[in-house]
Amino acid sequence: MRVLALDLGSKRIGVAVSDRSGTIASPLTVLARSGRVEHDHRRILALVEDEEAERVVVGLPLSLDGSMGPAARAAQSEAEVLAGVLPVPVETIDERFTTVSADRVLQSADVRGADRRRSIDKVAAAVMLQAWLDRRAER
Repeated sequence: MRVLALDLGSKRIGVAVSDRSGTIASPLTVLARSGRVEHDHRRILALVEDEEAERVVVGLPLSLDGSMGPAARAAQSEAEVLAGVLPVPVETIDERFTTVSADRVLQSADVRGADRRRSIDKVAAAVMLQAWLDRRAER
């Protein structure tokens, strides 16, 4: 199963995709927010179609204690809207620590400055998606 993952931010959306077997996640792209949610969702729909994704996983930035703060509520709300727009199932996943993990990956690859800022969102989406794929494989 091919899965697309979204790390929804207020300025950027990190996107990752799995391989066709649903085993390995890879960073795909970063979409700059346009200021129009409908436009952003059409771009996500185009990615779902282009990548032939069968499911979309949206990260929920939960608080450290697991509660839903404003950012998590906004992501949950947007995931619900996306579920009505996209022709595939949409689900959410806890994304705590994915940006920290992505930053460590980029540091270890010696990616610096502007390149790191441009890549971190899609790498965070890939970290999140890989965790989702691994949990799915364990079941």
